[in-house]
Amino acid sequence: MIPFNKPFITGKELSYIEDAVASGKLSGNGKYTRLAQTFFEEKYQFKKTLLTTSCTDALEMAAILIGIEPGDEVIMPSYTFVSTANAFVLRGAKIVFADSRSDHPGIDEESLKSLITKKTKAIVPVHYAGVACDMDMIMDLASAHNLYVIEDAAQAIDSYYTSRNGQRLPLGSIGHLATFSFHETKNISSGEGGLLAINDEQFVHRAEIIWEKGTNRASFFRGEINKYGWVDIGSSFLPSEITAAFLWAQLEHLKKIQEKRIQIWTRYDSHFSNKLELFGIKTPTIPSYAENNAHMYYIVAKDARQRDFILKRMKESGVLAVFHYLSLHKSEFFTDCHDGRDLPWTDLYSNMLIRMPFFLELTMDQVDQISQMLLDIAVEYEN
Repeated sequence: MIPFNKPFITGKELSYIEDAVASGKLSGNGKYTRLAQTFFEEKYQFKKTLLTTSCTDALEMAAILIGIEPGDEVIMPSYTFVSTANAFVLRGAKIVFADSRSDHPGIDEESLKSLITKKTKAIVPVHYAGVACDMDMIMDLASAHNLYVIEDAAQAIDSYYTSRNGQRLPLGSIGHLATFSFHETKNISSGEGGLLAINDEQFVHRAEIIWEKGTNRASFFRGEINKYGWVDIGSSFLPSEITAAFLWAQLEHLKKIQEKRIQIWTRYDSHFSNKLELFGIKTPTIPSYAENNAHMYYIVAKDARQRDFILKRMKESGVLAVFHYLSLHKSEFFTDCHDGRDLPWTDLYSNMLIRMPFFLELTMDQVDQISQMLLDIAVEYEN
């Protein structure tokens, strides 16, 4: 059986975890936390970064930082993981779901203007598959209506956006805030884990307090104050040094990991490009302003029946491909809260998108095998 995902281990994780244990500092905000945060700040020029126990936690911190209150409206795609919405629902926000693009599962930027009201407080674009949304358009809208932008960059580590003035910007560095995931399915993993990137100076000081359970403990440990106490709301958002040590081993190998993932993605695409479309199956589109960080390779079947046939036959043949998100606006929890608008492209991707097996130890021979299998199944379905 070829699994859908297999976490990659660099070989240094246990060594760094042992070092963290030997140091006697296992709680968060120690040596490895600082190494990882400095890495992100220096490589991607984020003003401030804070490791979190998950991307979900980073999103919850962002919701607190921008002051979400009951009745505030937050615009985001319906085609995303539930954490994107939950973080703001927990603060009392009303979620306004946007449709996906016709050529990509990312948010339909053209639809956003019509969704903005006097109650709108933020836009949360999701860089699906690590492929950038049109951030110039989104930031222009946010500026015109005095809105915050929080980039859900869970899948977008080491991916870039080229602005209209030709500047190449790391995803996560454009909005006021951004969040990343280090779940085991992501390019860089710590099992579970996340990161809050802060690009707006006004949030830097308070973010650290919220991160430290609502205390100014971080300032105390830096010697900036002689005692610390409870000064704001917050929670236990920071991960342990064990998690940070694991992550640091991964970050040291980021270049190698990305190079191999690009090879896998390109190999899939070389097999499928101009071939699957003969069977009504679409392959990924990368807009001209976006880059590909090879987070996933997906295809879009022509209908739900074809998708189910492909998934069934691949599993029977020992290959685990999977579908992805279900439309949040139609979820059991939210369906009665949705305003009734049809989101046809969201539903299309929910019903027809398939993710191919994708992990670092996947060999080129295995990619070739999977690709030929899919092509054969497509022919079988037509016959």
